[in-house]
Amino acid sequence: MAEGGKRLRERIEKASGEGRRALIPFLPAGFPHTEIFWDHVRELDRSGADIIEIGVPFSDPVADGEAVEEASQQSLAQGVDLDWIFSGLADVREEIGAELVLMGYVNPFLQYGWDRLARKMGECRVSGLIVPDLPLEESAGLERALRENGASLIRLVGVNTSQERMRRYAEHAEGFVYFVSVLGTTGGDGGLSPELAQGLRQAAETFHAPLALGFGLSRPEQLEGITERVDAVVFGSALIRHIRDGGRPAEFIARWRD
Repeated sequence: MAEGGKRLRERIEKASGEGRRALIPFLPAGFPHTEIFWDHVRELDRSGADIIEIGVPFSDPVADGEAVEEASQQSLAQGVDLDWIFSGLADVREEIGAELVLMGYVNPFLQYGWDRLARKMGECRVSGLIVPDLPLEESAGLERALRENGASLIRLVGVNTSQERMRRYAEHAEGFVYFVSVLGTTGGDGGLSPELAQGLRQAAETFHAPLALGFGLSRPEQLEGITERVDAVVFGSALIRHIRDGGRPAEFIARWRD
């Protein structure tokens, strides 16, 4: 396992040892403004985020709902790209105690180049990469480049993933496994699907890596009926809306730590 994957796993296991789920907030890079984005990252870190997921803006974010899509378009309009992200990380990384993960779509990463991307991630101690639209069958080149630079490719599964395919993903799982809680795009608030419990049970039986639940999470109360294994929670759209409405990142994190 790459060193980044070990760091991610250890951070989640540390939270479990404290009797809680690890917290993984997501923000698109540059949101809401490039001048204050890194201040928000620092605030999330100080407020108790275990892992911070930074979104790489893309013009066609097919897995994202309205809140993330609008935020991404806003960031693109400000000129945010991978070079901007890595330049900022070079300045602030030593101030941030949380582990960092990038999330984005395959086109910007492919255009940037697998090796260049992985090298920059290693230089900035970014532990993992999430690419929702990259199939397992096409991921070997990127996975190899990341491992050579100490980072891990984070796998996504969901309620519609068969156990057979989960077993295939399990052969490559590092850091944590991102379990998508709903069918469709991010940002919904209509409750979690009835198929979720079965999917989580199958994932718990299949993966030794920690499970992080994301998509559609907006408030801690949604987890009250979940008795299946969930080691970490990812929230993005609700955090984006909170900041857009004038709220502070620390206020949002506090809801999940209480």
